[in-house]
Amino acid sequence: MIEQVRKVIDMGFAGWGDFPVLQALVVLLFSFVVAWLVDNVFLALIRRWSGNTKTSIDDKIIAITHRPIYISIFLIGAAIAISILQPPAKFEEVVFPVLQTVAILIWAGFIHGFFKILLKEFAPDNKRIPLVRPQTLPLFENITFVAVLAFTFYYIFLAWNVDMSAWLASAGVLGIAVGFAAKDTLANLFSGVFIMADAPYKIGDFVVLDSGERGQVTHIGIRSTRLLTRDDVEVTIPNSVMGNTKIINESGGPYEKYRVRVQAGVAYGSDLEKVRGILLAAAVGEDLICADPAPRVRFRTMGASSLDFELLAWVEKPVQRGKVLDRLNTIVYKEFNRQGVEIPYTKQDVYIKEMPAALKGGDNGSD
Repeated sequence: MIEQVRKVIDMGFAGWGDFPVLQALVVLLFSFVVAWLVDNVFLALIRRWSGNTKTSIDDKIIAITHRPIYISIFLIGAAIAISILQPPAKFEEVVFPVLQTVAILIWAGFIHGFFKILLKEFAPDNKRIPLVRPQTLPLFENITFVAVLAFTFYYIFLAWNVDMSAWLASAGVLGIAVGFAAKDTLANLFSGVFIMADAPYKIGDFVVLDSGERGQVTHIGIRSTRLLTRDDVEVTIPNSVMGNTKIINESGGPYEKYRVRVQAGVAYGSDLEKVRGILLAAAVGEDLICADPAPRVRFRTMGASSLDFELLAWVEKPVQRGKVLDRLNTIVYKEFNRQGVEIPYTKQDVYIKEMPAALKGGDNGSD
């Protein structure tokens, strides 16, 4: 391409005589003028148009476009000027790869910035790209950086006429070896991405794992998820485990409210309506109990030794379950005692059919 441009320039400078240095200076000046016009006229018009749009993403992209376009035009002019001077072949073998390397680095920075702007724009709205979320944004930024860096080195090597076949083969073998060595880490990595995308739980939720752990989610990372149990003990669970286990999200559903169950057994013959009234009054008088849904009482079963009732009430957050259960059990027990409602419990009566012989002998008056 440079040879074709050189022929066009030779035709344009046909009447100038043999003044290659002057021709090179004119080309450099012309490239500088073109770069200035593109930056101050063309891009200025585009910036003015983008200022009238509702989104700011176009403004950010245009802002990072100025530098690579300006420098690229000047580099093209420099390459043409050097070609006009017709330096020694060894000089061209060094200068042209250097110019290409600078251009590649400039545009690599632009591409990285471009994808960074897009990711930050899409992250707050997970409806556009479900995988891109504020939590996964650092991961995708790092992946983009590594990909741009790999392509940058590849094209720089091509600019310097370095054969990449052996390098690519070595990279493939190395990638397979690393994949086998870090399979657990990669499993956690991909599981973390899908957990953040699918969002079966979020930070602050109370979850119960299939293995029995219950706690509040405090951190969702790329490698692991952390739970803070009610004993204030932090449990770190690999994401590969979280992605393959059953998780009960107590904070999930249409709202975060959590149902509390208070079980009470009363003796046969008790006044059922009185029992219902005591249980409902205990729930209505508790500040932490939600008014909607309203508390309710259910007569569950006629047990072997008791009539079993269950008070159902809702609290705003699952973390309040233990405190509310303690208060309701205390109130119900006191009210049952105060109003004479019997709470049956297991009793064992011992009947002596016949006194032992040793005890009978002790009644003969002997010391």
